Amino acid sequence: MTYSRYMPIHLRAENGDYASAVLCPGDPRRAKYIAETFFDPGARCVNEERGMLGYTGTYKGKPISVQSTGMGTPSAGIVFEELVMLGATRLIRVGTCGGLQTHLQMADTVIAVSASADDRTPIRYAGMEGYAPTAAFSLVETAARLSREVSDRVFVGSVVTSGLFYDPDTTSFDRWRSLQHLGVEMEASMLYTIAAIKGVEALAMMTVSDVLAPDASPVRITDDDLKKGVDQMMRIACDVAIS
Repeated sequence: MTYSRYMPIHLRAENGDYASAVLCPGDPRRAKYIAETFFDPGARCVNEERGMLGYTGTYKGKPISVQSTGMGTPSAGIVFEELVMLGATRLIRVGTCGGLQTHLQMADTVIAVSASADDRTPIRYAGMEGYAPTAAFSLVETAARLSREVSDRVFVGSVVTSGLFYDPDTTSFDRWRSLQHLGVEMEASMLYTIAAIKGVEALAMMTVSDVLAPDASPVRITDDDLKKGVDQMMRIACDVAIS
């Protein structure tokens, strides 16, 4: 079976089903929560293929969508690509990351200016060994300003995108930390690479859900603190999306 590279087959939607600005969490349950909690009443489900829930509605009266991406660059890359096919021009990843630097605390907000690709998938997509995928600076600037209006725990810098959640290489965190990456996550580098190639805007915002301190076991955030941190980030992300 062959497919047109211009026909989405994982997002079973039509042109016009998604707004031009789309929030992109990994978890489909979070996509549903975002639509029900932050969008104006009346958001509709536009995709549920493979359980990858997507919704379109309005926020402060302006069109907005949310679409789950799954975990890792291969899954997320399919979704980012197909969202662009369906008319999206602004993609904002909203998720979590492990904090690498010692000054980071649970529930801090990290805004990724750039995303180093430890995973090979973005590098393969870009076709360049030395490619440095970055966010749209105007979105970084807006997100930082809005975030700092409500919190002093906002950090802007680089992150690293890993292809492994359970990494057997015990030196990875120290290596990434020494290069001043703020955190590690699993999708931002693919997002920024596809956005650059397709000519759309992209931003990754993340809540610190784990602290990966040197010479210590990783510490995981509580569910209640994670919800508070993500909710604060989500309000900012919605404002950035419609800015």
